[in-house]
Amino acid sequence: MFNIYLPVYDILAFTVFIVGWVSYSIYADQTAKSQRPVAVVIDDYRLRWMERMLERENRMPDVNIAVSFVRVSMMFASTFILFLAGSLAMLGQVDNVREIIAGLAHAHPASRILMEIQLFILMAIFVYAFFKFIWAIRLFDNMLILLGAAPQNIDCDETIKREYPKYMAQVANRANFNLNRGQRAYIFGLGLLPWFLHPLLLVASTIVVIAVLYRRDFRSVSLRALEDLRAHHEVR
Repeated sequence: MFNIYLPVYDILAFTVFIVGWVSYSIYADQTAKSQRPVAVVIDDYRLRWMERMLERENRMPDVNIAVSFVRVSMMFASTFILFLAGSLAMLGQVDNVREIIAGLAHAHPASRILMEIQLFILMAIFVYAFFKFIWAIRLFDNMLILLGAAPQNIDCDETIKREYPKYMAQVANRANFNLNRGQRAYIFGLGLLPWFLHPLLLVASTIVVIAVLYRRDFRSVSLRALEDLRAHHEVR
């Protein structure tokens, strides 16, 4: 049997971290229809994009936009290698890392076993984000295929004009959903780093991360601009 002792403060701090992450994700998903965060507003614009795409003969600009989404997802996925390499390097130098942290003022270095657990948790978060990015890439690839298979406007009946953009937008929105989940995991993963210094800093960083995400998702200037533009088009 393993005899592992974990300080109560660290357990409570990590519990706050997990509860905060899960609670914010549930809140963001459940209130998406009523409060309309940035992601939901952009979903509406994607549907308009697909409708306009079907009307164009030259669709190279649409292809370029879709390819840029793939490249962004690949960029985030590639950073996983850097995070993983850094975490593995720290895992092999735990004692040296603990000495460095112990030399910082007001720092509370964790025990060797706790620091190893912290690193494994950090790697697990980045692995989760990596798989989200990979799935987003696959869905964006599917969107590219649908874009290439889209019929010409002159060959479409009214049903195809109405339904085909909806299906394309659904695939694109699902891809962006996974991309957002991966980005959120990265942000919370970075918010976990202060735990190496002190458990109370993990609680503080969790609160800061949630506050920043809430402002970016529900109270940002870009969201107001998108909503104002949408209202302007509806009035016209």
